[in-house]
Amino acid sequence: MEHLILRDLDISDIDRIEVYEKHGGYSAFRKAVKEMAPDQVTDAVKVSGLRGRGGAGFPAGVKWSFLPKGVFPRYLVANADESEPGTFKDRQIMERNPHQFIEGMAIASYAIQCHHAFIYIRGEFPHAAQCLERAIAQAEARGYLGEKILGTDYALRITVHRGAGAYICGEETALLESMEGKLGQPRVKPPFPAVVGLYNKPTVINNVETLANVPLIIERGADWYAKIGTAKSTGPKIFCLSGHVNRPGNYEAPFGSISLRDLIFDLGGGIRGGKKLKAILPAGASSFVINPAANEAVLDAKLDFESLTPFGSALGSASVIVMDDATCMVWMAKKTSHFFEHESCGKCTPCREGTYWMARLLDRIDSGAGTLADIDLLANVANQILGKTLCPLGDFSTAPVTSSVKAFREEYERHVKERGCWARK
Repeated sequence: MEHLILRDLDISDIDRIEVYEKHGGYSAFRKAVKEMAPDQVTDAVKVSGLRGRGGAGFPAGVKWSFLPKGVFPRYLVANADESEPGTFKDRQIMERNPHQFIEGMAIASYAIQCHHAFIYIRGEFPHAAQCLERAIAQAEARGYLGEKILGTDYALRITVHRGAGAYICGEETALLESMEGKLGQPRVKPPFPAVVGLYNKPTVINNVETLANVPLIIERGADWYAKIGTAKSTGPKIFCLSGHVNRPGNYEAPFGSISLRDLIFDLGGGIRGGKKLKAILPAGASSFVINPAANEAVLDAKLDFESLTPFGSALGSASVIVMDDATCMVWMAKKTSHFFEHESCGKCTPCREGTYWMARLLDRIDSGAGTLADIDLLANVANQILGKTLCPLGDFSTAPVTSSVKAFREEYERHVKERGCWARK
């Protein structure tokens, strides 16, 4: 199968602009600025059905159209703050196929008539940042960025902005605050970034993988793109597979063309060490845990934005973490809780205090000092967080905890009764 996003798997040295151009690179951008009006580009992205690849799945073209008419300057910000545990797709794009991402940014910038775009990149990605800066310099030298681009009146520059490692800055308004030199904490919404964004100007924020899809739509057509995947989840998708599998890594496939079973047992080579599958986090650390033993049909659910919902979970950014039958679910919940406790920005009391208390309760249960009442108290604490914070981090922190209690309550009770973790005895 031809890779449409992970093209580095098919074409060596595609990070070099001459190789990228040889394989059709920047032809979509040339077509956009020379043959299409900005609104036509936006309309094409709408028709394609492209949805955001960062987790929320919001239609990209619709997001672009939210910008108020006649208000300038306006900005495009690429969210490259890939910090979700289990997610590593954007890093591969930026390091190995950066020009497709840069071309997507250039097309999106032209569509919204932005003349200065930014890439907010995770601080722990110094090599990816260097790859992007090199690609941007190459694009400028070829006339794809800068003034009078390709002989037109359109001008664009792209700046790489390095973050400092805060998970919360993956939230779009915290990202904007960080870019402005403030604490990386979420803003009250409304107003939304499309109206009041970076420097109080209209701003579009898109994920790296989302933008890497844009050249495909312009080059090959919106109708062609819409035929890939399913009716509601169009195009190719990168699935991050990690955990207890034989072949972890990034796998690209059209939405809805593979199931969890295909991903884990065919592409991923099955469970490591010949052990049995126990649990799955389909969207990284912030997802609801799936227990295949409770309903094996979930393994045959197609991987798109809708198909996991009936099973009490969601695809999100498609960061699939696999756990074998030697994994303690209390330990898993404890590890995710400590992560969210550490990454909470502290602005909202329910999140700041709630993540702390969930982590303490799980420490107590895991150590063997917990009680049966502590298990129920976890649900109570989680309920005090849900829906009571400015951003989704609070809600995310509760998902692996409450779902693991629901799916594996007997393990929690066993920790209490046996005064410790069975898996470590």
